[in-house]
Amino acid sequence: MKNVKSFIGFAFAGLFVMSSVWSTFGEGGIFYAFIGGTIIITSLWFLNHYWDLIHNHESAAFVDMAMAIGIAGIVRDTLLKGTHELVLSLPTLFFVLLGGTLAGFTAYFIEKFDQKEAKK
Repeated sequence: MKNVKSFIGFAFAGLFVMSSVWSTFGEGGIFYAFIGGTIIITSLWFLNHYWDLIHNHESAAFVDMAMAIGIAGIVRDTLLKGTHELVLSLPTLFFVLLGGTLAGFTAYFIEKFDQKEAKK
């Protein structure tokens, strides 16, 4: 049941952010886009984390709404605009994965360093 709840939470995040709701706020300028983003992301965060729709295991990597939003955007553009959009997004995906990998290694080494310092 936890996986079904997580799927629903991720789906809500992807659908609301990639829908026309956010772009409607953006038509008013950057300030209204910021307000719209704050309202949408805050509401979704409350729904997903406070009501515990997205379940994250203690020992697993923390996956949050941003991954679902990114996947929803890629799938939406691929379906609506064609596979050319997917091909254009591959360099960005590569660098996002590279950055996430480097961040993971950095966090690992910082944690190991902190454990060594705590033993001293």
